[in-house]
Amino acid sequence: MTTGEQFNVAVVGATGAVGAKMLETLDKKNFPIKDLLLLSSKRSAGTEIKFQNKTYTVQEATPEIFEGVDIALFSAGGSVSKKLAPEAVKRGAVVVDNTSAFRMDPEVPLVVPEVNEEDIEKHNGIIANPNCSTIQMVAALKPVQDLFGLSRVIVSTYQAVSGAGNEAAEELHDQSKAFLAGEELEANILPASGDKKHYPIAFNALPQIDVFQENGYTFEEMKMINETKKIMHDDSVHVAATCVRLPFFTSHAESVYVEVDKEGVTVEQLKEAIANADGITLQDDPTNQVYPTPLDAAGKSEVFVGRIRQDLDNTKGFHLWVVSDNLLKGAAWNSVQIAESLVKNNWLKK
Repeated sequence: MTTGEQFNVAVVGATGAVGAKMLETLDKKNFPIKDLLLLSSKRSAGTEIKFQNKTYTVQEATPEIFEGVDIALFSAGGSVSKKLAPEAVKRGAVVVDNTSAFRMDPEVPLVVPEVNEEDIEKHNGIIANPNCSTIQMVAALKPVQDLFGLSRVIVSTYQAVSGAGNEAAEELHDQSKAFLAGEELEANILPASGDKKHYPIAFNALPQIDVFQENGYTFEEMKMINETKKIMHDDSVHVAATCVRLPFFTSHAESVYVEVDKEGVTVEQLKEAIANADGITLQDDPTNQVYPTPLDAAGKSEVFVGRIRQDLDNTKGFHLWVVSDNLLKGAAWNSVQIAESLVKNNWLKK
């Protein structure tokens, strides 16, 4: 992108999995950076990170350090965002927050640029990045909603361990080696690090992501349900989710069932709408076994959709298979897209 103007950018959580992807994406997309500030917890401060042939020393994130920052990309956990994002805004920064801290705040836009970019303009200093599993689903559903209407969404997710952080990915690696060696598996992180019990993820499937709520759904499932309605500006659409962690490292996959409002919609019409949507790649040729997979989607910024078919009992029902890199489109790339939109549309000033 070329605007001529450059901006002071801070990345909070620079030593984490998403922070690393944010830096890769800022570099790849040639974001106009004047000065770069890499921030983390006190524990990780002092770490050195190379960016565009320059070595940066990670500093502790404190309120005062945001003086002079134009855009702050946050991905260091909800408690950090709640504490420091308002402090960054006080000092003139616009925050793009990749945690759940502000997503359902009615005063904070929740944005997937391909779906509701115009909401960014309404920001009061903070823009929320949705949950990774929500992002790829609503990107795929937006053209369906626009052309055919949308009344119901039922999603089952197949989520990579990197969504739970670097430690979860390391635990999968260690457990896989132990399993193949016939050794006992040690589990300390999944399905939720803060919950009472932990189960091995290697060669397993865990039907729990985050902690359970009183209604029997997990927090991850409720995030998908509530965020989808907010992003798509439609509280009337019925959404249900079952979120499952599987033993692969990168990219989330989703089986999505949708019911449209319009009568007589065909599979070909649905395919055409999705293929023409921004940020979507259609991979759907069952006769040649062409469909998206997590391994193929890893390292790519698009959302991939395939296996589109009509329900056998409901002419308004359709099934889709949606795959995307959870650390890129599901986090870092979506955040940088929001930052690009702030710059492109001159929406930085509150």
